[in-house]
Amino acid sequence: MVHYTCRDRNLLGMQSDLLGLHAQNIRNLLIITGDPPKIGDYPDATAVFDVDSIGLAGVVSSLNRGVDIGGKKLDKPTSFLVGVGVNPGAINLDYEISRFERKVEAGAEFAITQPVFDVRVLENFLKRVAHCRIPILAGIWPLWSLRNAEFMHNEVPGAAIPSGIMERMRRAQDVGPERARQEGVAIAKEILGSIRGMVQGVQVSPPLGKYELALEVLQPL
Repeated sequence: MVHYTCRDRNLLGMQSDLLGLHAQNIRNLLIITGDPPKIGDYPDATAVFDVDSIGLAGVVSSLNRGVDIGGKKLDKPTSFLVGVGVNPGAINLDYEISRFERKVEAGAEFAITQPVFDVRVLENFLKRVAHCRIPILAGIWPLWSLRNAEFMHNEVPGAAIPSGIMERMRRAQDVGPERARQEGVAIAKEILGSIRGMVQGVQVSPPLGKYELALEVLQPL
C-alpha cells in the first residue's frame, strides 16, 4: 500500500505520480496531507500544498470515474482503492470528525487510525462516525521501550498513552530492555484483543523497523 503525501508535489505532479502508479499495477493508496517540513529533518525546505488529503481523495475518485484534474476524459478510468488517515485522539475531535466526513464525501473507501493506546478513545470516535460507513483499520504500535513510549506520548499527535500503560512500561524497563520489549508486545496484544470486534482490521506498525514485533503481536491471542 503506497502512503502518498500531499506535501511534496503540485497537483500536476501528483496526478502524474498517480497515473504512473496505476500503470505499474499499484491500486491501494493511503492518502495523507503530510506534516510541514519545518518539523522534520529539512526545516528550510519549501512545502507544496496544492491540495490536502480531502482534495486528493477527490482527485483520485475523479480519476476512478475516468476524468482528470482538467475535466478531460481518460482513455480508461483508474481503479484505485482510496484510503485516508484519521486521528481518534485529536485534541479538537469535532474538527477531526468534520474532516473525516469530508474525506468520505470526497471518495475515501477506508481509513487507518493513528496508533491506539486508549481503547475508550477509539470507542468514542467510532460511535461518532458510525454514520460514515467505511471500513476502519486501527493502528497498533507495539512499544519498544519506555523511551519509545515517552516519545509517542509527547511527540505524536493523537497517540497519548494512558498512565497505566506508561507505568507498566516503566516497571518493565527497570527490569531490562528485553522485558520492556515483551511488555510492549503484551500491551499491543491486549489492545488488539479489546478492539477486534470494533474495527474491520488493523495496521500493526513495527517500531524502529523491528518487524518481528509485528509478527509477535499477530500471533493467536
